[in-house]
Amino acid sequence: MAASALTPHGTAFPEEGRCGYFVEKKKRFCRMVVAAGKRFCGEHAGASEEENARKRILCPLDPKHTVYEDQLAKHLKKCNSREKPKPDFFIQDINAGLKDETEIPDQLVPISSLSEEQLENLIKKLRKASEGLNCTLKDQIMSHPALHDALNDPKNGDSAAKHLKQQASILGNIENLKLLGPRRCFVEFGAGKGKLSHWVDIALKDAEKVHFILVEKVTTRFKVDGKHRKKNSVFERLQIDIQHLCLNKIPLLSKEKLPVVGIGKHLCGVATDLALRCLVETYAASCEERNEEPLAKRIKNDKTEKEINTLAKEGNEKNIPEKWTPVAGIVIALCCHHRCDWRHYVGKEYFRALGLGAVDFHYFQRMSSWATCGMRKTTLEASNISTKRRDEQIDGSEEHDDGGYRITDDSAESLPGFLTVEEKKKIGHLCKLLIDQGRIKYLQQKGFSPALQYYIEPLVSLENVLLTALPNHSSPPETSA
Repeated sequence: MAASALTPHGTAFPEEGRCGYFVEKKKRFCRMVVAAGKRFCGEHAGASEEENARKRILCPLDPKHTVYEDQLAKHLKKCNSREKPKPDFFIQDINAGLKDETEIPDQLVPISSLSEEQLENLIKKLRKASEGLNCTLKDQIMSHPALHDALNDPKNGDSAAKHLKQQASILGNIENLKLLGPRRCFVEFGAGKGKLSHWVDIALKDAEKVHFILVEKVTTRFKVDGKHRKKNSVFERLQIDIQHLCLNKIPLLSKEKLPVVGIGKHLCGVATDLALRCLVETYAASCEERNEEPLAKRIKNDKTEKEINTLAKEGNEKNIPEKWTPVAGIVIALCCHHRCDWRHYVGKEYFRALGLGAVDFHYFQRMSSWATCGMRKTTLEASNISTKRRDEQIDGSEEHDDGGYRITDDSAESLPGFLTVEEKKKIGHLCKLLIDQGRIKYLQQKGFSPALQYYIEPLVSLENVLLTALPNHSSPPETSA
């Protein structure tokens, strides 16, 4: 055998009982176990003429692997890519929005193909719709003692430090909203490895009856769920798209009836809208319908609420009885507005009230990327472009956990030349703000007090806006949209 076929250990032969096919790309033999009397594994059986009598075909469920044609029926019953039985909490498109409201034409030209006049009209519409909006959000950059040691660990690289700073600030904001306490269930949307829930659990120490539901639609490696073995906290991971998630059907929630706190770190575009609808429309609304009280009892509760408000005004917050609510609060770090979708967007009514429609929304959400990734190739940044791209990829590995979304859009070269870099950046931020304002209006209509704020410096993450919301009968957030 040629010298090039040597393994890293210097042997020219495969290990005993292993496949004899040399994988050129990996510079080693295949390590699959072979059947008795065979030289090659199933995948590489075609490499041997004597074993090539049986035909192998691509698996119809997953073309990344092959199967013997005469064993296809048997393989389909046990293939890992086969459709699994749906759990009770899976209800098709329950959080998706109405199908008949998909008003975007099948073919829409990219922004780079719009004429200068068409683009100018879009920008005029954007500026008119944004009149009166507060374009300067309040800084609410916080931290939490639970992450003190981790933040000061000298072994941290740039990426780890960035994520820890963001997690610390989100945790600080959760505590500031008085949501960090016992007897509640934290639902982390787009959980990825589960790091945010991990730090919430550490911050809560030995608080009783704390549950965590981690929602992630893709299989994730290096999860931290297994590190939690405390008696008072329970971790449950659901592999499901938020679009089909019905929280009412989760046994843990239906049994315990704990207030839910919805959290998320960099929940991409459409996933944010799906999560909001999942919490305040699908879950909270159904809980209220299920627990509808007789009129006399509701009147009594109204009186109790007036007494609570009076106590709050007098500063006797410690004496205020805790009122149960299905959704106690929402704290979500927003991300990737250019990945939003009109059908799923919760702020459609707001857009329509401004005289805007699906086509306008489509272009605004595409233009929103100018705020974060449309100006990467400026002259001043040219020397640092490889470092910047590496940082974006690192950020994306965890901040886009809800489905592996990437920050990709029209490149800087395809952007209209009559706008300066700074103008494009401002327009991008305005698009993001308008989309977020639709979410604010939606939450207000659903009985919440929402707010937008900067939770981290842009040098740490360009996606640095945090959406928070509390039910109206709770203490309002200290920041305003």
